[in-house]
Amino acid sequence: MNKIISFPHLGNYSVPISFVLRHLTNYEVKASPPITKKTIEIGSKYAPDSACVPFKYNLGNFIESLENGANIIIQAGGGCRYGYYSEVQEKILKDLGYNFQFINLIDSDHLKVMEVYKTFKKMNKKLNFVKFAYYALLTLLMIRYMDKIDEIIRSRIGFALNMKNFTDNKKKMLQDFSKTKGFIPLTIKYFKYKKLFKNIRILKPKDCIKIGIIGELYTAMEPFASYFLEMELAKNNIEIKRFTNLTYLLFQKKKMKRKMLRGIKDYCTYTIGADGMDNVYRCKYLIDKGFDGIIHTKPFGCTPEVGAIPIIEKICSDHNMPVIFFSFDSQTSEVGIKTRLEAFYDMLMVKKGR
Repeated sequence: MNKIISFPHLGNYSVPISFVLRHLTNYEVKASPPITKKTIEIGSKYAPDSACVPFKYNLGNFIESLENGANIIIQAGGGCRYGYYSEVQEKILKDLGYNFQFINLIDSDHLKVMEVYKTFKKMNKKLNFVKFAYYALLTLLMIRYMDKIDEIIRSRIGFALNMKNFTDNKKKMLQDFSKTKGFIPLTIKYFKYKKLFKNIRILKPKDCIKIGIIGELYTAMEPFASYFLEMELAKNNIEIKRFTNLTYLLFQKKKMKRKMLRGIKDYCTYTIGADGMDNVYRCKYLIDKGFDGIIHTKPFGCTPEVGAIPIIEKICSDHNMPVIFFSFDSQTSEVGIKTRLEAFYDMLMVKKGR
């Protein structure tokens, strides 16, 4: 039987994930279909009611991939309740009658390089550590470059004369990145697109409205899970700052723990799980940097974020910072989100004296 490997969707990160799987395995790689309402409907149908939205999206991804011919499912666990989701999801899928192999790259909160290498070695007997390290590092660099470009786009797309100049060129960039041959060609492509996005003509006032997005990682990084929140903000001529990306989760999060605790010692003296403490720190950071408002997003029932919300409310109250909270589940109304966003935007306009 031909081996076909798939993985859950997570924004544009399907590009580097597909890239590394193609080079490290002997299998055909078939990414999950783009997320639609059907994805969450399928996931919600078979998931426990108490499971959070990321669980349901991932389960829907897996079912769609298996229906499209995949017979190997791979995911990276660890962190929060997501640490044991793989076992629950595998059990559900096998109870539904699917015949497949389930591979979890991370079975703890820590990424262990040699364990990941051994996992790929089982899939590709000819894989040596040098090749593994080369493509792993190349993929990490690709992710880093993608995140840097995204930071530029968020600060500029809301003021573009034509937003398609950003969205269309980003699609071309991702296609170019997916075909890269090595570190130097990838770096050349990065600087090419960095210059391109910085040269796209925009009309950005000096006193534009700036909003920071904080919250749970999945709803931050998967656009469909937050109903394309960032694009809605951009349509209203807003500069966007978002912290959570794969670069942060892989390289920065652990290093910043002590710094964050020092920065919020008046409000929080210990970590509160997942990204809860991170978001309390980010709230204080956005206030200090003069942002106009904060949007907090989370899946319904996300325990660490539920714990962080009262602290965030206290900080924003102390510093007169407008904040709005969005909690997403399978029943969330897109119209309701847009209505609340418009009201929040109007309030910020009034506060800014416009």
